Amino acid sequence: MIREAHMSDIPAHELYSLLIPLTQERLIVPRACVAEVITWQTPEKMEGTPPWYLGTIQWSGRPVPVISFEAACGQALPTPGTRTRIVIFVALGSHITGGYFGMITQGFPQLVRVNADVVKADPSRTFPDHGPILCQVRMLNESPLIPNFDHLEQMISEETRAA
Repeated sequence: MIREAHMSDIPAHELYSLLIPLTQERLIVPRACVAEVITWQTPEKMEGTPPWYLGTIQWSGRPVPVISFEAACGQALPTPGTRTRIVIFVALGSHITGGYFGMITQGFPQLVRVNADVVKADPSRTFPDHGPILCQVRMLNESPLIPNFDHLEQMISEETRAA
């Protein structure tokens, strides 16, 4: 007999997460942080912002800042292609006016259920204390990065105010 799975069937120690494809890495974030994934649209550039701050788009009737995670980490700015999407994140802190920001991705995020058996710490790389990356984890056959949302939101807020 097949029965439907319900939210209450998911063990409390599991978390729905999204693997977000970047140019050479993947981020892993809790599903609850993502408001929507939309098709690529060219952001309206703001004068005097760094390369990682791509500009703003209109989403649900409000301006939303869009960033490149790769460029925020000092890597090359990815070139938008046919698979490019913008992930709209719910801001976790109070830094960003409007409460949302977008991030350019190289494809559609993949939904995964994670728990302590699947995800382990991966100390093979270290990252600066005050940067866009909190840490790297090991899960199955890959090592996604966990973004530092507080730091990213602070960076976005400073550029939005400056522009």
